[in-house]
Formats: sequence, structure tokens, C-alpha cells
Amino acid sequence: MRIDLNEIQHWIKERSRILDLGCGDGTLLKFLIDNKHVEGYGLEIDAEQINLCIDKGLNVVEQNLDRGLGNFADNSFDTVLMTQALQTLHFPHKVLDEMLRVGKECIVTFPNFGHWKARFQLATYGRMPVSDLLPFEWYNTPNIHFCTFKDFEVLCREKNIKVINREVVNEQSGKLLKDVLPNLFGETAIYHLSK
Repeated sequence: MRIDLNEIQHWIKERSRILDLGCGDGTLLKFLIDNKHVEGYGLEIDAEQINLCIDKGLNVVEQNLDRGLGNFADNSFDTVLMTQALQTLHFPHKVLDEMLRVGKECIVTFPNFGHWKARFQLATYGRMPVSDLLPFEWYNTPNIHFCTFKDFEVLCREKNIKVINREVVNEQSGKLLKDVLPNLFGETAIYHLSK
């Protein structure tokens, strides 16, 4: 399981109600159902990923997150998750509002565009970064709103969103550096939020 997904499990309460936005193939949702005994539902837009969720026996609905979550009542879920999808949305700030409307809390993960490797590629080659974390060229990337940890925290302050917890993770090395200078050395951000 991806390192950010592994960290998220520690923030999920047993037997809680979970909504997983952009749930992909359902790996995290299936893990939480099996190991945390949550009642979980997923939303996904990609038909191939939806089929993988169905094969795992998951409750999944095809839905475009940019159109909101109007089909869910306020506080329908204990926690709303969105892993590695925030940067793909046209209106990420509006989706955050919706997440905190339908969930008592939310957990968001996203790649840090301020990571030193991204900065180095831009400064040295003058081209948009391509890496394991950001494997697409500028013209075919699903990512349309890159941000850094600092950018996200400014948005949270502007919207009066409370940061319950923040974890910065790396797939490989630099564990000490990512704690000292997270915006420079952290590859992936994990935020636990509430209103």
C-alpha cells in the first residue's frame, strides 16, 4: 500500500462511516472495511477503476467531484477521504467545503509541488517536473492545480479550516529532512481537517 494510505489508517476510527472521494481501484477503502470495520462508500469517475472496486465488492458510485456532493446530506459521514485527487480538480477549494459539509472530518493527501526535485527540474532544465510522483508530461497530466504544503495551509486559514493533524511523507529517503523542512523535502502531504 502507498505510504500515504498506510498513514491514513491510523487516523480512521473503528466502525466509522467513510466516504472515499476519487477512490481509484478501492485499495484504501477495502483495507479500511476489512481492518477497521468501517462502513465505506467510494466515488470515482473512471469506469475502469469503478469496475475494479466492484470486483472487490465495494459500494462505489460514478460521480464527478467538481459538480459537488449535493447527493449527500450534511454530516452524513464521520470522515471523508480524498487521496492524490485534490490537484486534479477544477475547483479544489469548493470540494474541500463540500467534504467538510458532508463529513465531520476529512483527510486529504496531495503531492508537494514545492519538493526539491520539482524545484531542481524547473530551475535546471526549465521544464515541468516528471518523476515517480508526477509521472506525466505537462500536456497529458491529469494534475491541473499543483500546490505546496504552504499553499494548502494558506487556503485552510482563509477558509477557517482547522488542521487537526499533518503528516509529511517520503517514499524513499530524507525522513529527518522532511520533518525539519517539510515544504522542501516532503513528497506527499497528508492533512486531517475539520471545521
